[in-house]
Formats: sequence, structure tokens, C-alpha cells
Amino acid sequence: MLTWLQRDSLQFPPLAKAMREPNGLLAAGGDLSADRLISAYRHGCFPWFDDGQPILWWSPDPRTVLLPEELHVSRSLTKLLRQNRYSVTFDLDFAAVIKACAEPRAYADGTWITRGMQDAYLQLHQRGIAHSVEVWSDGELVGGLYGLAMGQLFFGESMFSRADNASKVGFATLVSKLQQWGFVLIDCQMPTQHLHSFGARSIPRATFAEYLQRHLDLPTTADWLA
Repeated sequence: MLTWLQRDSLQFPPLAKAMREPNGLLAAGGDLSADRLISAYRHGCFPWFDDGQPILWWSPDPRTVLLPEELHVSRSLTKLLRQNRYSVTFDLDFAAVIKACAEPRAYADGTWITRGMQDAYLQLHQRGIAHSVEVWSDGELVGGLYGLAMGQLFFGESMFSRADNASKVGFATLVSKLQQWGFVLIDCQMPTQHLHSFGARSIPRATFAEYLQRHLDLPTTADWLA
């Protein structure tokens, strides 16, 4: 039975109670306060719902992740990175990145990144937990992505691209930085061909929970504004 969250409690049900169909649906309700979002990611779940639906919380099994040392960069992307066609920054314009990620896509009717979701993650950014990657061409924002950093784990959320391979450049640059900073895992949530091309793979939810337990509170050398 689906668990409905109460606004006066930040607790989530055990991950083992997540549904098999639809895969990973763990709970519904609650709110998108910064404290609840932090609690959710620390617990191993994330919000994903369409506008007009109640807030839905997910913890799929298996979980798609990328280990930074397993990043695969194609020959064409390696060549593009060497050309320095794009410049990449971190945390320079989080609001613009998440707004761009929320824009309609050709393959979807709407967006799950509602105005309420944008406001919630902006609060996390202001608390130094949510971070953005910006990809620029001649001073124009042409790609990027955002996610959360906790301990030695990065939780990817969404990316966008307005120019050829711009989001790929941003993602590859981010993964390289995360590896330098001592991050051990990037949570990609759900499988896509795009992520698998970078070397992402699926692991059991129980294994993902072990990563949370071991690495959520460990230090890194991350300096997002360097």
C-alpha cells in the first residue's frame, strides 16, 4: 500500500516498501521544503511527478549510477573537448539552468520541473547543496545540468542542450571535476541510452543504499566556484 507523507514529519518509509509496479514508487504527499528534499535524498528517494499530480517519491530498483572513474568519453567528444568550442562554469547561474531544463522538449508534452520544483531547488542552491553546470558559447548559455552534492555523492537531476553536444561537454567536465574532488558515485536515477553511453550502469537498490550509508557524510575537496 502506498504511504502518504505528513507535512509535520520528514520520515520516509523503508526503501524495501517501494512498489515493483510502477518501479520504485515509494510514497506520495508531503511538500517540497528544503528539509524534506534533503531528507529524501539522504534516504535514497527523489520527487518526480507531473503538474497537477500529488508529489510522488521514487526509489527504483535497480538504480542507475555512474562511477566517476568509469566515465566513457567517445572519440568525437574527446575531440570536441580539446577544441575548446564551449566554456564551462559551475554555479554561475543556477536559476537559468533549471529554468532551461524545465522548458518543453520535443519528445514530451509537459515538464515535471514545475515552478514549485524550481523554487525548491533554488532554496537548496542557496543552502550550498544544489549546484549547476553552465555551458557557454560566445557568452550565450547553450547547455547545462544541475544536481545535489552531499558528502562524496552527486545526485544528478536534469540537463539541457541548445547546441550540438553542449550537455555532453558539461556532463563530462562535471564528472572529471567530481573525480578530482573525491566523489565516488553519481546518481543518475533512471536508465537512458544517453547515460549508458557515458558508462552508467545499474546496481541493486540495496547496493545504492550502502553507498548512502558509507559516503553521505564524508568530506571532499569540492570548490564549486573555483
